[in-house]
Amino acid sequence: MNPRSQPNAFLEGLLSTEGAPIHINMTQAHTMVYEAHENRLTHEKSSNWSENRISVRVCVFYFGKYGNLFTPLSISFALGVKNLQGIVGVLITVIYRPARCYRQIKNKPYPKSRYCRGVPDPKIRIYDVGMKKKGVDEFPFCVHLVSWEKENVSSEALEAARIACNKYMTKFAGKDAFHLRVRVHPFHVLRINKMLSCAGADRLQTGMRGAFGKPQGTCARVAIGQVLLSVRCKDGNSHHAQEALRRAKFKFPGRQKIIVSRKWGFTKFSRSDYVKWKSENKILPDGVNAKLLGCHGPLANRQPGRAFLSEGPAA
Repeated sequence: MNPRSQPNAFLEGLLSTEGAPIHINMTQAHTMVYEAHENRLTHEKSSNWSENRISVRVCVFYFGKYGNLFTPLSISFALGVKNLQGIVGVLITVIYRPARCYRQIKNKPYPKSRYCRGVPDPKIRIYDVGMKKKGVDEFPFCVHLVSWEKENVSSEALEAARIACNKYMTKFAGKDAFHLRVRVHPFHVLRINKMLSCAGADRLQTGMRGAFGKPQGTCARVAIGQVLLSVRCKDGNSHHAQEALRRAKFKFPGRQKIIVSRKWGFTKFSRSDYVKWKSENKILPDGVNAKLLGCHGPLANRQPGRAFLSEGPAA
């Protein structure tokens, strides 16, 4: 019997049948409803625990046999149960694996494409925070948070680290005194083979048959020595930038190091070379970066002895 086409008959069958597909007692139902309330889901506590018990049984059976819909709103409309939405939220929270299960890089990159559809949006949507329009001469100091392990970093971890770093810099250095940039992007798609974890679930699912999972989230594939976060600011706020990255480091798994850059801001030039070429008018500012003017043009316009020599940065 399809609960979407005949919801009332489906509910009456569960109410009249003692040997339902999955049996959950009142204590377990009470625990799940309490967890739904503690997780601040949209759930109204009811004094009639038998109604909550029916909700749990209907929800679990629906997941097992008709597992193509997982949104609480669609299931609550299809079955017409009052307190089903909060219970569904608890079940969805339980079956998702934590990010530590996907920490190791074990397979090839699996990006979003026309073959990989239905990928949820990454949690991080902003990669540049602060005064990102400040010129290259405004913020000479630069510090990086570098990964010291080869691992996957979830988009939730990137967003948490960005918020922690931005909040500290805004409070102690000022919102106009820094530029924070997230240097990695979560392009790798994580999959999950949704399985039930309750009593009698073995009768409702097929185990490892057809175990290729559906997209659950996204993460960034990080190598050893790869920069995760970068902050540029004035020299007076250098200690604030290092402390902000130290606090953001706790949001990531594995090991990271805070490395003070020898470069000028986000450029590729060292601070000594930048100051030297700036005084010689060989540096052309280009937003947060800079261009080095080379020896292009007619040979007659070049200085004597510098006709065939490159004035680029030393290797």
